[in-house]
Parts: sequence; C-alpha cells; structure tokens
Amino acid sequence: MKIAITGANGQLGKALAATFAPEHEVIALGHDRLELASPAAIGQIVATGATLVLHPAAYTNVDGCARDPQLAYRINGLGTRYVALACQQLGAPLVYISTNEVFSGAASQPYMEYDATGPINAYGVSKLVGERAVREVLPHHYIVRVAWLFGGERNFPRTVLRLAASPPQGGMRIVADEVGSPTYTPDVAAAVVQLVQTNCYGTYHFVNSGVCSRHELALETMRLGGFSHVPVAPITLAEFRRDSSPPPYSPLANVAGEALGISFRPWQEALAEFLATNAER
Repeated sequence: MKIAITGANGQLGKALAATFAPEHEVIALGHDRLELASPAAIGQIVATGATLVLHPAAYTNVDGCARDPQLAYRINGLGTRYVALACQQLGAPLVYISTNEVFSGAASQPYMEYDATGPINAYGVSKLVGERAVREVLPHHYIVRVAWLFGGERNFPRTVLRLAASPPQGGMRIVADEVGSPTYTPDVAAAVVQLVQTNCYGTYHFVNSGVCSRHELALETMRLGGFSHVPVAPITLAEFRRDSSPPPYSPLANVAGEALGISFRPWQEALAEFLATNAER
C-alpha cells in the first residue's frame, strides 16, 4: 500500500511510519508539507495518491486549545474534515486518531467505544468535531481513540524523569485525582497495522491495559528510572492551575478491538520497555 501519514514528525506519527515502512510505501506529511488548517490540505493529500491515510496530526497543546478554541476547531475539526474529503477523492480509507478527552470524565468505569461523549474542554470539543466530520464524509474510516501517549521526546514520563533528576524547589507535586490509560505509541502503531487488515471500519479504543492516576504513573516511572528516593506529593486537579480542565476519569476500554483479537499489554510493561530503550536517563 501507499500510505500517507499526517503529523509524521509527532511521537505517534513516527511510530506509525516506523511500523508500516518495512512493508509499505510511506509518505510522511509533516507541517512543512501539509497545511492542515486550510482547504489546501485536500489537494496536498490527494497529490500523494495514497491508498490509505493515517491522520494522527493535531493541535495537541490542550492549554493552547483552551486559550484559542477557534484555532483548535480549525486544525482538529475542520482540518480533519479536509483530510476526510481528500480520502473521499482518493477512494482511500482513513485512520483518524482521536482522544479520551472526547468524554466528560464523569464515569465510574472505563469508557467503551459507543458510550456518550461530552467533552469538557476545547481540545476535546475540537477532536469530537473531527470525529463527526469523518463519520459525515467518509464511510470507510477507523476512528482510533488513544490516551496519555508516551513513546517520543515529549511526554509525561520524560517530564517526570527530568523533574526527578533536578526536583523543583518545594518538591515534586503530581495530580492524584486524574485517572486514565497510559499508552505506548509503538503498541498503538502495531495495533493499527492489525486493524487496517480487517476492513472492520468503525470506532476503537487503543490503549494499554490497566488504569492509573497521574500520581501512580509518576511513581512507577520514578521507580523504573531509579528515582524512588525522590518524594512526590499527591495534589488535586483543583490545586494544579492550568488553562484547560482535563476529564478527571477517562480510562478507555478496548472492547471492539479485543473482539477482533487486537489486545494490549499492561501499561507497566510498556512503560518499562520505553524507559529501557528510549527515555533519557
């Protein structure tokens, strides 16, 4: 297949490119080759002649989205519509990478694929607009929701290790009442390879198994990184001041993928592999 990947320089885009490249022709569409917030993106993608499009590109700065929701709408919402319209012209299926933040976080158990959405921040709203645009325009699509990604250069575990190596004055403080599903990008990429071979279009939750809080994820990261001696105080979301409000409880349940035989290892195993092979020490 000839596969176009948007956001090819991001942590998930790189993982997708590396995973598909051995057996397929990969066309990497970074910011320099794709004007996602412009209708020009349609022609730019059509010009690739792709037979499959993977669309992880997004404005993922959630606090930036809160400060400028119109920009988030243009990139994550309308931009995804342009990608879907390009796929329509190409006759190519689309894999759209969405997020756990399309949910409100008011649940008491992990969200399944067809649970009611209800984003509480601008980032989640813009990604949900993208989902709706894909469903509106393109029958042959996969919507893959992910959460708490790590695997590249900028992510929560790397930040925790940097802070642990040189703790801020007053010590480390990590939110303990935000709960989710940590997810390793190479595991998502491997699952997407499996998924596109099924032709079972629809909505999927691709996350590593298990649930934890940000505080628990930080503690495990520090244990694996050799910083167990550094104290980490638990705080609440209300104490951590920021522009955006994340859903407090947003783990995802991989029900649809499991039914097709696509499963994920525990997040602890994936985190250990990441820290052993990729993370800065």
